[in-house]
Amino acid sequence: MRLGVLDVGSNTTHLLVVDAHRGGHPTPTHSEKNTLRLAERINPDGELTEDGAEALVRAVTEARDAAIRLECGELMAFATSAVREATNATEVLREVHERTGVDLEVLSGPDEARLTFLAVRRWFGWSAGRLLVLDIGGGSLEVAIGVDEDPDVAISLPVGAGRLTRTRFSSDPPTRAELVDTRAWLDDQLAGLREQVLADGAPDRVVATSKTFRSLARLTGAAPSAAGPRVRRTLTENALNQLIAFISRITSSDLAEVDGVSPRRAHQLVGGALVAQATMRALGVSELTLCPWALREGVILRRLDHTDLDVHGEVWSQQVGPAGVGPAHRRA
Repeated sequence: MRLGVLDVGSNTTHLLVVDAHRGGHPTPTHSEKNTLRLAERINPDGELTEDGAEALVRAVTEARDAAIRLECGELMAFATSAVREATNATEVLREVHERTGVDLEVLSGPDEARLTFLAVRRWFGWSAGRLLVLDIGGGSLEVAIGVDEDPDVAISLPVGAGRLTRTRFSSDPPTRAELVDTRAWLDDQLAGLREQVLADGAPDRVVATSKTFRSLARLTGAAPSAAGPRVRRTLTENALNQLIAFISRITSSDLAEVDGVSPRRAHQLVGGALVAQATMRALGVSELTLCPWALREGVILRRLDHTDLDVHGEVWSQQVGPAGVGPAHRRA
């Protein structure tokens, strides 16, 4: 079957289309992104602004039309921290549905962590042993650990790369004082992470996903994406420390010109690097292995495993056909 997955994040919307079947390897056939920066369209009252909601409707409409054009049998659409935290999320989601026919489901932070963990487990297999998975998004950091496909611990913390950039930095590049203060603040925010995550023992392998980690790894010498997804890529604490000393001194516009840095995310890369550094320090981790699969693949795999059920016992995929997106099926 052909599935479309629409991920509405804090910074971008990303439509991934795959050909997949239960027990098989999902094969990507199409990918497209739209930069919205929804987290930057939240007003002082915590509401997604009118222009932000309008931009979201346009992006979902474009993704829906692409799913129809590409003959997807189903479209699974979900949103993460930016929409999740908006005080007017219910009204925005209703407007999106009324104008596009798409039910945009909001994932909780722990569910993000669980689904990402599932994708990483499938990628590395059982031989990886006890996995610790880290994922830095625009609004939050997800951490999960376990020996099975469902992690023993799955948590989400509001220390994403974009959030840090908006709330901690006043200049581009950030001042030295801001860097020092932010490191101290992150250490405080992550003070109890080690005890919470590693209470049942150390991991056999520590894995990182997300564009932030991939960019950091690329800038420290990891193979480019053109080398393919199966090339081993790592990020070490020492290399990350050296990289931060460099990227924290240049503007985001200059950083966007560096090979391996997405222009969409250049403005928040320093923030993301500080989160990565603080997380590795808090957990006592000196090296990470990168995984090409993350949340979107986790959503696909869960859909294929449970044809009728999602993690809450309800279907939230939508049929797509020539007439558009059909109503979501909901069965107990």
